[in-house]
Amino acid sequence: MSAFAYRNGVMHAESVPLSTIAAEVGTPFYCYSTAALEAHYSAYAGAFAGQDADVCYAVKANSNLAVIRAFARLGAGADVVSGGEMRRALAGGIPAGKIIFSGVGKTREEMRAALEAGIHQINVESIPEVEALSEVAISLGVTAPIAFRVNPDVDAKTHAKIATGKKENKFGVDYDHAREVYAQAAKLPGIKPVAIAVHIGSQLTDLAPFRAAYERVAALLHVLREDGHDITRLDLGGGLGIVYKHEAPPDIADYAAMVKSITGNLGCRISLEPGRSLVGNAGILVSRVIYLKQGLHRRFVIIDAAMNDLIRPTLYEAYHGIVPVTEPAKGAATEPYDVVGPVCESGDTFALQRALPAMAPDELVAILSAGAYGAVMSSTYNTRPLIPEVLVNGDQFSVIRPRVSVEELLALDRVPDWLKA
Repeated sequence: MSAFAYRNGVMHAESVPLSTIAAEVGTPFYCYSTAALEAHYSAYAGAFAGQDADVCYAVKANSNLAVIRAFARLGAGADVVSGGEMRRALAGGIPAGKIIFSGVGKTREEMRAALEAGIHQINVESIPEVEALSEVAISLGVTAPIAFRVNPDVDAKTHAKIATGKKENKFGVDYDHAREVYAQAAKLPGIKPVAIAVHIGSQLTDLAPFRAAYERVAALLHVLREDGHDITRLDLGGGLGIVYKHEAPPDIADYAAMVKSITGNLGCRISLEPGRSLVGNAGILVSRVIYLKQGLHRRFVIIDAAMNDLIRPTLYEAYHGIVPVTEPAKGAATEPYDVVGPVCESGDTFALQRALPAMAPDELVAILSAGAYGAVMSSTYNTRPLIPEVLVNGDQFSVIRPRVSVEELLALDRVPDWLKA
C-alpha cells in the first residue's frame, strides 16, 4: 500500500493532507514518508535475515540527515562516495564501522578522514588510488581494509547514464586485471585486501545481469583465495529498480534468494547498497499550477517546480507520474498536457502530452516517485532557491530542510573591493 493516497478527496502523505503541508510551507516542496522508508528497509532486512549480510544505504540517493537517521535507527550501514557524504552518514547516526567508502576519485584528504574515522571498508578503483591510500595509511600508522571494485563487463540493461559495469565505463578495475591488481595491492604497506566489490548500475528490473555479475565475482573469489588472499567479504552494490510507470522490478525476496544461491557457501559477509529502492517511492514533489497556456498545437501546464528542483526528466528522459492533489471525479475526462517549469530552458519539462484531468491555476499537483535523486541533485539555477523537504510520520510532519531564501543565496557571493568603486 502506498504511503501517498487519496482520502476524502485529497491526497495524503500517511495521515497528513498534502494541502495542509502546502499551506504551511508553500510550494514546491519534497515530501517523504517515514512509514515507507521503514517498510522498504524492513523488506531488505527481512529478505536477507538468514544470510550474513549488511544493508548499507546508498547515501547519494537522498542525503537528508533525517532520512539517514531513519535508516540508522533500524540498524543500517551506509555506502558513501565523498567525504561530505561520510560526514553526513556519521552525523545521521551511522556507526563508522558500518560505512563503506566507494567512488572513483577519492582525494588523499578524504582517505585520511575515512581512516581516522575508522570506517568499515574503502573500495578502491585503480592502482594509483590504492598507492595513494597506502601513503596515507602509513602516515597515520594504520592498515586500510580495502576491496577493489571489479568491473565484470556485464550489461545492466538500464539507461546508459546509470550503467556502470561495462568495460567502457569509468568504474572499477577490469575483471581480467583483477588478479594482478590484488597481487600488487597486497604488497603495499598499510593495505589489506579483504573484499571484492561490484556495482553494475542503477534501476535494474531484471535479475539476470545481477546473476551474471555475481557469478563472475564468486569465480574471482576462488582464484584470489588460491593466490593467498584472505577475502572474507563481498560487496554486491545496489541497483534494484522501482516502479516509475509500468516496470516490473524483481521482488526483494527473489533477489535475496538469488544472492544466497551464489554466495551462500562462500563463507563471506555480504554488503548490499540499496538506494533508489529504499527512498524512491517514499517521496514525492508537490508543486502548484501557475498558468495554463494554450499554444497553437500544445496545451501547457506551467508549474512552480522546475528542472533545478527535479532534474531526472531532463537528464535521463525519466518518467514520473503526475497527479492532482485533489482527487478527480471517477471517470473524469483527460486532456493531453505538456507539464513544464519556469526555468529558461526547453528541457525544463516534466511530461509531454501527458493525459491529465482538466487542470486549473493554483491547483496542487504531486510528482510521484521523487524520493531518490531528486532534492539531492537540485541546484539554484536561474537563482531559484532550494526548496523545502518535509518528513511525515503518521499525523505529524516536520520540515527537515527549510526553504532557502534569495537573500541567503546572495549572501554566499563576495564582490571584490576593486569592483565596489
